[in-house]
Amino acid sequence: MIKQNQRVLNVVMVLADALVVTIALFCAWWLRFKTTLFGPIGGHLGLQSYVLFLTFAVIPTYLILYFSFGLYKPYRTHKTIFSEATKLIKVNIVAFFVLVAILFIVNEPNFSRIMLFLLAIIATVFGITERFVIRSFLKEIRSNNKNLKHILIVGDNDLAYTFARKIRNNPYLGFVVSGFLGKSNHVGLEIEGSKIIGAFKDLDDVLEKNNFDRVVLAIPLKYYFKINELVESCEKVGIKAEIIPDYIRYFPAQPSVDMIEDIPIINIRYVPLDDAFNNFLKSLSDYIISIIAIIITSPIMLITAIAIKLTSKGPIIFKQERIGYHGKPFMMYKFRSMKVQNPNEEKSEWTTKDDPRKTRVGNFIRKTSIDELPQFFNVLKGDMSVVGPRPERPYFVEEFKEKIPKYMVKHQVKPGLTGWAQIHGCRGNTSIKKRIEFDIEYVENWHMGLDLAIMIKTVVKRNPNAY
Repeated sequence: MIKQNQRVLNVVMVLADALVVTIALFCAWWLRFKTTLFGPIGGHLGLQSYVLFLTFAVIPTYLILYFSFGLYKPYRTHKTIFSEATKLIKVNIVAFFVLVAILFIVNEPNFSRIMLFLLAIIATVFGITERFVIRSFLKEIRSNNKNLKHILIVGDNDLAYTFARKIRNNPYLGFVVSGFLGKSNHVGLEIEGSKIIGAFKDLDDVLEKNNFDRVVLAIPLKYYFKINELVESCEKVGIKAEIIPDYIRYFPAQPSVDMIEDIPIINIRYVPLDDAFNNFLKSLSDYIISIIAIIITSPIMLITAIAIKLTSKGPIIFKQERIGYHGKPFMMYKFRSMKVQNPNEEKSEWTTKDDPRKTRVGNFIRKTSIDELPQFFNVLKGDMSVVGPRPERPYFVEEFKEKIPKYMVKHQVKPGLTGWAQIHGCRGNTSIKKRIEFDIEYVENWHMGLDLAIMIKTVVKRNPNAY
């Protein structure tokens, strides 16, 4: 058993983090004062002053923030590094402002703020690299049946078997099911590679004779009256009992827990962008990316506007009401790609592959998605995001929300120019149900890395359903 291993690992990670921050600071110092990449130096402090600041301010600040953001909790339940990478970005943003505030308090004008900015960037890159190396090492040794935590599952129903199957199919987690407790007449049966080693009433005896790291209670609702007794048996030998609720089948997503006084409230849908800091990061990136995109694509937009004006009658920009964040309507902008039509018809008609309403210029700009470029101004206005579920017209929203379960979940985040569904080919006349599945997956699993991946794939991957 390895109950002490996490403590040892945490000590190693603290030391490694302190070393990485130290290296990052010296790299930032070298870039600022030994190169001319960032302009003239002017008055500045000596290296000794930066070393003192590193020892008494930088390292303590970073380690406190690492603890505060949960970077020393075990991450056996996460497949990728993205969750840690997001936290590391947050830590470095907060650390930058904290350190600047410290300099303001101690009134040290000659300390380079540019160097602190470089420190934040370098420490982020180095920190993510460090965590990736550690994760890869742990994943490798756990896949080879080392550094394992042993689990006893109390339960012999479908819920217990499903959990055991997940553990067996994902060796990177570093867990192994060492046995089940179930009904008396089931003792000795082998399920998912592990045996039922006793009945429910044998829990005290089994815990005394074995040394489990975790005890997971996976029992049906009708036996919940036994939970208090089972928990007490675990605590008697110093093991924390963990519960997989039988009603998890009703959870449509990863749940989160809020507290009202001392009463826990389970939210059945976890939306990462409900977090104020995550929302700030996404909004900031939207603002920066949209400005850059408008500047870069302005020649294309100018040429497109002229082409539309010269080849067909009507406005250059097509405005259409769409449903956005929290179900609120907004006017979405596109370059006009069709002949001017009856407003009542455009509200409820899909575009088809060989749609006769498209103009010659319109056919090209729709295939190349140039018609979508004005939506970067929607992003600047705050109506849309660069990445998110595509917004739909009110007519279809009213229709789909009655026919497709969970359709309205997509409106818990801002709509986007591109999205998880679009890079999987769900665009145009494709399955709405499949599109919503991808949209909900995005809403519930958002992180900055996912947005970046979607943007890259949108640029490099041609969508055959764009017409």
